[in-house]
This record gives sequence, structure tokens and C-alpha cells, in this order.
Amino acid sequence: MAEDLDLNVDMEKMKDPEEYKKFWKRLSAVEIKMVEKNEVCRHNLGDVFIYESPLKKPEKLCGALMYIIERYIWLVALGVPSWYDDPSVYKIHCPDAKGTVWELRKIKKPAK
Repeated sequence: MAEDLDLNVDMEKMKDPEEYKKFWKRLSAVEIKMVEKNEVCRHNLGDVFIYESPLKKPEKLCGALMYIIERYIWLVALGVPSWYDDPSVYKIHCPDAKGTVWELRKIKKPAK
């Protein structure tokens, strides 16, 4: 039987707007970086974009890619491990048949 993943979120407190704001501030930004380019794409190898939060999309990022990545942004921001050797990195292929591959990484917030 799989063990539950503890994200250290007390859902009972989420009824309070202040607790919701505290939770939102804990979410990490997510960096996405093109690591493979297999055919024509308006983006270039090494391009980096930042999701400041799962709901704040970066400007100028391809809409088709955003559509695919949005399924993973929350997982990364919450720190859910990926299926790769490095569980802190997700590799996502754009929807084009050959297209591009992008790495998604949580950006650690500086200690206060």
C-alpha cells in the first residue's frame, strides 16, 4: 500500500483567509528550461521562463507548451517528487511530434 504524501498543509485552517495567504506564500516559483530541441520552434535551447506561482504564467511562452506544462506546475511548486532519477526535476515534452523537451524545477525560496 502506498504511503500518503505529507505536504504539511492543514486543510482545516484553509477556511481562514489569512491561513490561505500564508499557504500561497509558501508555494515555490517554478523554472522551466528548454533542454532539447528536435525541430523548428520559436524558443531556443537554453531558454528559461519562470512561473512566479502556479497561476502566474510567464509572458511569451508558447501557448501549446503552457497547456501541457500546466498539468505539472502545481506538482513542482508543491514539491511532489517526479518519476526521474532526480525527483526534483520533471522533464516534459512539448505537444509537437518531435518538438522540444523542457525541465521543470522548483526554485527554492531564500531562508529568512
